[in-house]
Formats: sequence, C-alpha cells, structure tokens
Amino acid sequence: MSDTFKEFQTTPTLVFDEAPGMEEKKETTAVPELQPEPMDDSVLSPEEREMVENFSRQIDLNNTNAILQYGSGVQKKMADFSETALENVRSKDLGEVGDMLTNVVTELKNFDAEEESKGFFGGLFKKTSNKVATMKGKYARAEENVMQICKSLENHQVVLLKDIATLDKMYDLNLTYFKELTMYILAGRKKLEQVQKQELPALIQKAETSGLAEDAQAAKDLEGLCQRFEKKLHDLDLTRMISIQTAPQIRLVQNSNTMMVEKIQSTVVNTIPLWKSQMVLALGVEHSNQAAKAQQQVTDLTNELLKKNAETLKMASIETARASERGIVDIETLKQTNESLITTLDEIMKIQTEGREKRQAAEVELRQMENDLKSKLLEIRK
Repeated sequence: MSDTFKEFQTTPTLVFDEAPGMEEKKETTAVPELQPEPMDDSVLSPEEREMVENFSRQIDLNNTNAILQYGSGVQKKMADFSETALENVRSKDLGEVGDMLTNVVTELKNFDAEEESKGFFGGLFKKTSNKVATMKGKYARAEENVMQICKSLENHQVVLLKDIATLDKMYDLNLTYFKELTMYILAGRKKLEQVQKQELPALIQKAETSGLAEDAQAAKDLEGLCQRFEKKLHDLDLTRMISIQTAPQIRLVQNSNTMMVEKIQSTVVNTIPLWKSQMVLALGVEHSNQAAKAQQQVTDLTNELLKKNAETLKMASIETARASERGIVDIETLKQTNESLITTLDEIMKIQTEGREKRQAAEVELRQMENDLKSKLLEIRK
C-alpha cells in the first residue's frame, strides 16, 4: 500500500494544460466584475511566489482553450488522488480489528468467569488430585484461542502501520495539490487584475474613441473571457477548499489507525503476557497449596504416630515398672498359702483328736465287751 501514491508528484508545478480538438468560442454576455477575497500566500515559499509571478505573465486570456484548461491538471490529480484514497478506505475494515480485540477480552473474561463461579482462588483449588491438570487444560484451550486472535491482530498491525505511512504520503500529496491550487489561483488573479485594470479599460476606451463595431466587440470579448476566467478561478478555489478539508480528514483516519495500532500493541505486549503471568502465579499457588496440604497430612500423621507411640511406651513402661517391682511370690499368695496350711493343720489335728477319742471309746467298749464275754463264760461253767 505504501507504493499506492508513488506516481503522484510531491513538488508543486504550474503548467498550461491543452485540450486538443477544442474550438475557440467567443463569449458575448457581459457579467459584472467580482472582487475576490485576498488569498493568504504565506504557505508558499519565496521560490514558489516567484513561480507565481512568472506564470501569471504567461497567461493569455485571449486563448479560450487555455482558460478552459487552466488548472485542470491539478484538478485531475486531486480527483485521482481522492479516488485512490477512497479505494484504500473501502479496502480497510477496522471493525474487524475492533471485533478481534473484543474477542480477546471476551475469551479472557470467559475463562476467568468460569473459574470465579467456583471461587477462583478459593473453590478453584479443589482437593482432587487432577485439579491442576484440569486447570492447565482450560488454560491451554484459552491460550490457543487467544494466540490465534493475536496472530491475526499482529498481521493487521503491520497493515495499519503501512497505512499510517501511506497516510503521511497522502497528507504530503494533498499539501502539494493545495499549494498548486493556491499558486494557480494567485497567478490567475494577478493576471485577471492586470487585464481588468489595464487591457480591458484600454480596449473600451479605444472602442469609444473609434466608434468601430469590431473594437466594441473586442472589448466585449475580452470582458467575457475575463468573466469565464474568473469563474474558472472560482472552481479552482472550490477544489482548493476540498483540499483544505481533506487534510484533517487524513489526520483523523491516521489517528484512528494509530489508536488501533496502540490497542493491538497494548493487547499483545501487556494484556496477554499479564494474563499468562497471572495464570502461572495461579498454578504456582495451587502447587504450593497442594504441597502444603501434603505436608500437613504428613505432619498430622507424624503427630498421631508420636501420640500413639508415646501412649504405648507409657503403658509398657508402667507394666514393666510394675513387673520389676513385683516379688517372685506375692504376699497375698503367701498369706493364702499360709492360711491354707494352717487350715490343713487344724483339720489334721482335729482328725487326729477325733481318731484318738474314737480309739479310746473303742478301747473302753472293747474292755467292756471282754468283761461281758468273761462273765458270760463264767456263768456257763457254773
């Protein structure tokens, strides 16, 4: 696109344009003389002002074709320039770039909204083991979409940068055409003023003095040519006004392109890296949380084991102490054994006493039985 306006010249020039085949016509209708507003020539350099002076002396108002074609070259260049600029505008769709920027923001917001619905830094990190993997998958999908959009944006950025350079070229060309139009108008007005104040009054005076019809017609023709030339200068002034209006329009389009480039650059250089950094931080926080939870579980298990071991050690120590302090035979056992022995001895003594008593009683009975038997035997003998 930067070569679009290569064929246009950027140096103001003044030339007489020819129109082959045009026949010279005489204007017979007189029009009242108009006094144009003075034109500011401060935009012109001293060399260009000198060019205007020289060119004004070369203008021939008696040449009808020269009047018709006066400044038509620069008007044609302005028309071609406007058509080329219009084609460039038609071929550009900045709305597409705006939609892409909106898509980037939407993609990032959708990703964050999906996570925030679960509590981005609260419910985001679940206790499930695949939480980080799920998060990475969503991030990868969002990143792929965003990077595709950013690639297209970068391509548009290159085009927009070329357009900005082209618009600078267009602005310079427009300034050149503005200067050319100003120079044509100034030169034409100088010539018109010289003719109206010198040549035309001289012809009118000649016609009045001679009274000849051809002299009167010559004065009439020159007056008509002056009117036609004045109208031509007015047309050039209108074209010049279009050139004046074109300059801020070019800058407006250029500023829009510049703003769009800045937005694209901010998105690619700031927004996307910041989003990636936040995702890296989020993943790092999740890893830290999971590590902390794992460490907490280890700590809890260690404390539980220590408590259990301490309780076991306590019980074992107590039992060991009790066992170490316990005698070979418990006093209770000795007491019980002693009581049992005493009871046994008492029972033995009682049995012995009873046996002795029974033997004594039996001996008495035996003696009695013996005596009874002896008595009975003695009785039988008698």
